Amino acid sequence: MRFGKISLAAMAAASLVAAPVVAQSAKASAASVERASSNSKDESKLGGSGTIIAILAAAAIIAGIVIAAGNDDDEPTSP
Repeated sequence: MRFGKISLAAMAAASLVAAPVVAQSAKASAASVERASSNSKDESKLGGSGTIIAILAAAAIIAGIVIAAGNDDDEPTSP
């Protein structure tokens, strides 16, 4: 049982080490392939949506803190 866990951990570590090497060799063999791009005439129509999302995220975090800290009911629920 212990040998099986050790061998699985060793295989996982070896795959993590080998992944960048395999990716690099695949990149070298595909050097003639170029990325296709498209021309965009207009910018995104969601110009200020990043600010709105940031404000909503901050409001959600503050609401979560208020809800978590607002539980002052220390009495038991059973009779």
